[in-house]
Amino acid sequence: MKIIRMILWGAAVLCTALLGFLYWQGLSPSQTQQMTLGGEFTLPATTGATITRKQLQGKPYAIFFGFTRCPEVCPTTLFTLTAAYEDLGDAARDFNVYFISVDPERDTLEYMRDYLTNFDPRIVGLVPSVAQLAEIARSFHILYEKVPTSDGSYTMNHTASVFLFRADGSFAGTIAYGEEKGTRVAKLRRLLGG
Repeated sequence: MKIIRMILWGAAVLCTALLGFLYWQGLSPSQTQQMTLGGEFTLPATTGATITRKQLQGKPYAIFFGFTRCPEVCPTTLFTLTAAYEDLGDAARDFNVYFISVDPERDTLEYMRDYLTNFDPRIVGLVPSVAQLAEIARSFHILYEKVPTSDGSYTMNHTASVFLFRADGSFAGTIAYGEEKGTRVAKLRRLLGG
């Protein structure tokens, strides 16, 4: 378990360092306004609908990649996002978080739906096929990989950042795993226009 945590922390640090590097390379706010991240997708959702990336536009939103059997990073992140909804109040009424599974072999829609009852109902689960996940991971530049465990099963190593998007679908930035609450809420307030 300790090794898995170290791997997940390493992935989070790597992703944060990469985004920090891009920022320090001189990307101005106007340039980040024009950045795009991710491609089109059509995925079944825990709401019973099928959701396309294009349908997400019109309101700011967030995407987080993870899996339901995640021992620490995913539940912690989803709990902090649930708490952020409370902090943001009415400003976040139309703000959705989309939790895309990196473990479609085990994360069925039913299992994901049950798992997400522990969090704010505006957190919607999306379950790609194995092939769809590979394509989505490439377009979002995220890491995911199976890590065998001593009991013969596996866990997943994955990018731990929350990706933020403006209403027009342009990339607005990230929330890093373990980021300080004030910074996290300030980023969301800025995204939501207040």
